[in-house]
Amino acid sequence: MKLGTHGAIQPGPPDGSCEQPGPLGPSQQNGAVPGEQGKQEKSVKRGNWGNQIEFVLTSVGYAVGLGNVWRFPYLCYRNGGGAFMFPYFIMLVFCGIPLFFMELSFGQFASQGCLGVWRVSPMFKGVGYGMMVVSTYIGIYYNVVICIAFYYFFVSMTHVLPWTYCSNPWNTPDCVGVLDGNLSNRATLNFTQLLNTTQKRTSPSEEYWRRYVLNLSDDIGNLGEVRLPLLGCLGVSWVVVFLCLIKGVKSSGKVVYFTATFPYVVLTILFVRGITLEGALTGIMYYLTPQWDKILNAKVWGDAASQIFYSLGCAWGGLITMASYNKFNNNCYRDSIIISITNCATSVYAGFVIFSILGFMANHLGVDVSKVADHGPGLAFVAYPEALTLLPISPLWSILFFFMLILLGLGTQFCLLETLVTAIVDEVGNEWIIRKKTFVTLGVAVAGFLLGVPLTTQAGIYWLLLMDNYAASFSLVVISCIMCVAIMYIYGHRNYFKDIEMMLGFPPPLFFQICWRFISPAIIFFILVFTVIQYRPISYNDYVYPTWAISIGFLMALSSVICIPIYAIYKVCRSEGDTLLERLKNATKASKDWGPALPEHRSGRYAPAFSPSTESHLEVQPLQPEKGQSEAAAASPVQGSNGSAHSQDSRL
Repeated sequence: MKLGTHGAIQPGPPDGSCEQPGPLGPSQQNGAVPGEQGKQEKSVKRGNWGNQIEFVLTSVGYAVGLGNVWRFPYLCYRNGGGAFMFPYFIMLVFCGIPLFFMELSFGQFASQGCLGVWRVSPMFKGVGYGMMVVSTYIGIYYNVVICIAFYYFFVSMTHVLPWTYCSNPWNTPDCVGVLDGNLSNRATLNFTQLLNTTQKRTSPSEEYWRRYVLNLSDDIGNLGEVRLPLLGCLGVSWVVVFLCLIKGVKSSGKVVYFTATFPYVVLTILFVRGITLEGALTGIMYYLTPQWDKILNAKVWGDAASQIFYSLGCAWGGLITMASYNKFNNNCYRDSIIISITNCATSVYAGFVIFSILGFMANHLGVDVSKVADHGPGLAFVAYPEALTLLPISPLWSILFFFMLILLGLGTQFCLLETLVTAIVDEVGNEWIIRKKTFVTLGVAVAGFLLGVPLTTQAGIYWLLLMDNYAASFSLVVISCIMCVAIMYIYGHRNYFKDIEMMLGFPPPLFFQICWRFISPAIIFFILVFTVIQYRPISYNDYVYPTWAISIGFLMALSSVICIPIYAIYKVCRSEGDTLLERLKNATKASKDWGPALPEHRSGRYAPAFSPSTESHLEVQPLQPEKGQSEAAAASPVQGSNGSAHSQDSRL
């Protein structure tokens, strides 16, 4: 707390520390006063984005990830082609954009990460811990995928791609390469097609992936040896992520100018090349042709909702974290619409790129597009690399494709790591850890690398898919649902709408108010029910996961959700009150320090307890009157450049 020029107590820094008045900031030196446009909006201690473009690009890089390339196109053709677009965009409007806007506004209003924002209702802070657990799991295995993309990127720098022919030591007699032995005429392709009917054809790209890159073991429990090339690439990917985040958002905000935009350049280059290939139109038509009979299938709607939810990165904690570095009055409503639509448009665009190439490949092999279409790692590291071998100057296209995957992955990984670091720094909150934030980032990166080492073993891909399917699936839905309920019904929708009006200058549109209160929670609940009903035990090609491995998967999923009830019970037990009801009320009531982080933004119900009308009647009586008078004479006011007076002796 500080003493003002008239002896009234005025609010000090939001963290409660007492600081001497520093040099006048730019907004004070040019005569601006609190309440005007020129007031200081940046958090000097915590940091802010350099400008709004950095935030938008970072959020686009976070939302647009590998799933846009290897999951959406597959879901689209599996669920009715063009007909899938209808439920997809409905889910975007009624669930995706509203949830995106909610998380951005939540983090921006409080200028806190996924833990600090729960001052709004302390009992639900377990939701923030759950977000941290989910981001930890995703951050571990996501960087392993990036490291595999790094590996393919490096080995593509050659005259002939190593997965072009079947004449390598790792190939089996079942390997049938499209380019082996000049197999380019239609008669030979018919022989290849005949071969497919009698035995399972294995392509050189598939054998390179399974037998050389992974050297895949026969069971998830048989870890085997660490694949040293992958371990080296994992180290490279973590070093890149750390260097880009070494100064927090100040450094990552500059890197995203490249990492968030260049994938679109590569996608466009691959698209232009793809549509000029023979059979490309067949692949695109297969991708887009509507099958309207499937639109009444609940599974199609469930897949659309899940894809929107997962693709936008809701409930990961990253959106709250990125928005917390915004200026208080930034128009996050506009940003949420721009970023959400950009993400979904990227998915659709990537589908054209992928299926133009797959159509060409199907035409070359003489098979249906469905025979070469795949999703997940199978598309990125088997089907697409094989298609690249059919193109002239194939190493060039391979380098471009895997460079695009690296950049798409890094954009998401930056935010995952920053989410964890910000949560730790905000939670501890002292000056030392704020100054040493770089070392916190280093510690998290080193821990992520060590935890990712088992995923580079011969059984690593089994563990990676297990984490992908369980660690960040239904737990995200539960976390998001509880977040909606806590904000809308515990904190109160009227309070939250007033907060947004205070921050943006206008309340959220009526459509968003209805979605937040009713429609979005209903859709989230539908996703949860759909996930449970449609549950199938995980498998990888012909390998079926054992029961003990699936049990570990469920434990990973529960480890994030269980944080919510555990912390709620702890908070209720620690709250004041004689009865359980009183404890519940105190545990869910917003903290006194909830609200805007900077004092100049704390107006209205967040204003200091002493109003101007009471300040005139407030006197601070010194313990020794005669000593107080002499000190008051010595502590003469100092006139500021904007005409305001500052007392030199401003400490209590």
